[in-house]
Amino acid sequence: MELLDYAFMQRALLAAVLVGITAPAVGIYLVQRRQALMGDGIGHVAMTGVGLGFLLSTSPVWMATAVAIVGAVVMELIRWYGKTRGDIALAMLFYGGMAGGVMFINLAPGGSNANLQSYLFGSLSTVSEEDVSAICLLAAFVVLVTVGLRRQLFAVSQDEEFARVTGLPVRALNLLTAVTAAVTVTVAMRVVGLLLVSALMVVPVAAAQQLTRSFAVTFVVAVAIGVAVTLGGTVTSYYQDVPPGATIVLLTIGVFVVLTVLATPLARRRARAVAAAEAAGDPAECTVPAQPVA
Repeated sequence: MELLDYAFMQRALLAAVLVGITAPAVGIYLVQRRQALMGDGIGHVAMTGVGLGFLLSTSPVWMATAVAIVGAVVMELIRWYGKTRGDIALAMLFYGGMAGGVMFINLAPGGSNANLQSYLFGSLSTVSEEDVSAICLLAAFVVLVTVGLRRQLFAVSQDEEFARVTGLPVRALNLLTAVTAAVTVTVAMRVVGLLLVSALMVVPVAAAQQLTRSFAVTFVVAVAIGVAVTLGGTVTSYYQDVPPGATIVLLTIGVFVVLTVLATPLARRRARAVAAAEAAGDPAECTVPAQPVA
């Protein structure tokens, strides 16, 4: 393939695969916790890290990671203690993160909003070898947490009170989930962009739920969808000269729509089978299968 002859495309495709794996892997827990928009909030906060990276002449990826982690921890603390004022505090955190990013990058020597553009919406040509190294390390952390602690994270995401009764360190696991989500946002920002990454964390999971009926299968299918759309969007972006982040998100939404249409007849047949079993008085057939978890 022609695009593999270019080093920048090799880096972009590798980054796309890692993003396709990590975003849904974290997103499945956020969806289960009803925190689907958490990634969007972290993306806003990470903008300050990008701006600081330019201002201090350090790696924007690593600086964004540090700031995003701090922001994610603060968001989790607000969730615990914020109560009635929590939504106001979160709004100030999100908008302050955006404003900080714009301010710092304009204060940086030679900095301008144009430098921020590729981090907001993704860019293929600007993914450097340093970025790929950082993305690989961060993605390894995300996979280690989301796969290695999947039982504990699932238990906390499903029912915090029950998890606490069983002896799980609920608050520590919640903080770990928030930190992992923050790391995932910075992994994805070079390909998808900070303002669009939340879609890649949530929509593949929602698409997988249309076909699957267990947590494990939903996890695998969501990751498969994530990899397919990030690769497809990256390749399309190269050949059609369109923004990679927007292309990836639109492809993801397209997959969701197609799977929803395909799954609707199956759901109707299943409902008719259950109704027929109830009418026949067959208790085994009347049992409704568990809904997809995630």
